Amino acid sequence: MAQEKLLRIDDLTKVFITGGGFYRSRVVAVNDASFSLKSGKPEIFTLAGESGSGKTTLARIILGLIEPTKGSVKYKNREVTQISKKEKRSWFMKEVQPIFQNPFETFSPLKKVDTYLYDTVANYNMAKIGQSVKEYVNEKLGVVGLSLEEVEGRFPNELSGGQLQRMSVARALLTNPSLIIADEPVSMVDASLRMSIVNLFKDLRDDLGVSVIYITHDLATSYYVSDMIAIMFRGIIVELGPVQKILDDPFHPYTQLLKKSIPEPDPEKRWTEETKLSLSSMEKKEFQREGCKFAGRCPQAMDICTSLEPEGFFVDERTVKCHLYNNSN
Repeated sequence: MAQEKLLRIDDLTKVFITGGGFYRSRVVAVNDASFSLKSGKPEIFTLAGESGSGKTTLARIILGLIEPTKGSVKYKNREVTQISKKEKRSWFMKEVQPIFQNPFETFSPLKKVDTYLYDTVANYNMAKIGQSVKEYVNEKLGVVGLSLEEVEGRFPNELSGGQLQRMSVARALLTNPSLIIADEPVSMVDASLRMSIVNLFKDLRDDLGVSVIYITHDLATSYYVSDMIAIMFRGIIVELGPVQKILDDPFHPYTQLLKKSIPEPDPEKRWTEETKLSLSSMEKKEFQREGCKFAGRCPQAMDICTSLEPEGFFVDERTVKCHLYNNSN
């Protein structure tokens, strides 16, 4: 019998119409994305790629914040787009919690941070019988290396970015979720604190059984923390599989380019190659390109790449959308 999925994404597509009048254009921000997370086996699944790849749009669809143009998002076999507003608040939002990029935007500067924690416990009635709300909050803060004594009565500007991001994680844990969706959670944190946040996600997986969708452009932390990884480019998942397989030996030319953009920590190997990844002037052209979206930058592009979008080919434990791996060519 097939194993039940915690989350299943099938052929998910989101189309945005930009501009107006004669200048309207169609951008496929997420293009037929498909992947799944196992139920009963917590994992860290990474969505990686440069800015404009569609990672955040995909996350917002999963969270139910925006509607897909087509495709399916199923959480525990329930279609997310068909859940009522009441049930979405009482069940889905309790089970699936977000952690956003900038902790200073998550917490209002005019509101004490502990009130967010108390409100969450009250809204979902999470304190155990015989346990005070403060005891429950302190228990969850302890999971992320904080205590109520450290944060009670404080405003966001009285805490560091690292403390606030840990607060975001603690707040998410208050509802005992099965899935956390973390959108660039370490990009606004000092480099010295990034690994502590990343290690925290590993602890959530290993100790609490929480699965995490980790959204990032940072392949170094992806390699360290992830079980599975999906590489996105212009709305398309171009390579998907076990993180070590893909980052040790990337197949798709775009994944190879991303890997080359990481300088090696070796003083004998100086990083002299200039790799440009955020090409905002090219984004619109690449989104609207026929065939493979990466063909204009790909050093191995063939004639077929400019006319026909590649299918997903299963090679060496990963799915790769590249004509190079079509044995019929």
